[in-house]
Amino acid sequence: MVIVAGHVVVRPEDRGRYLDSCTPVVEQARAAPGCLDFTIAADPLVDGRINVFERWESVSAVEEFRGSGPGDDQGAMIVSASVAEYDVAGERSLT
Repeated sequence: MVIVAGHVVVRPEDRGRYLDSCTPVVEQARAAPGCLDFTIAADPLVDGRINVFERWESVSAVEEFRGSGPGDDQGAMIVSASVAEYDVAGERSLT
């Protein structure tokens, strides 16, 4: 399993527009083979921060879905980012 997690920061006034532009990406990801979860969401405490969480069956599933990254419009809105990919060896249910 692979988890992609972190956050991007945009100017607070751009956050709504950025999130709206992500809706098609979320829809495409969730329909992609190997996608177990995919979320891009506003941070409830920090204006301008957007949390990213993805869960995939495998590295190959991530790579098959992944394009060249954010489009020009999205990329222009990003002030900073910290997103990493994690290989997960095990899983334990908490529910």
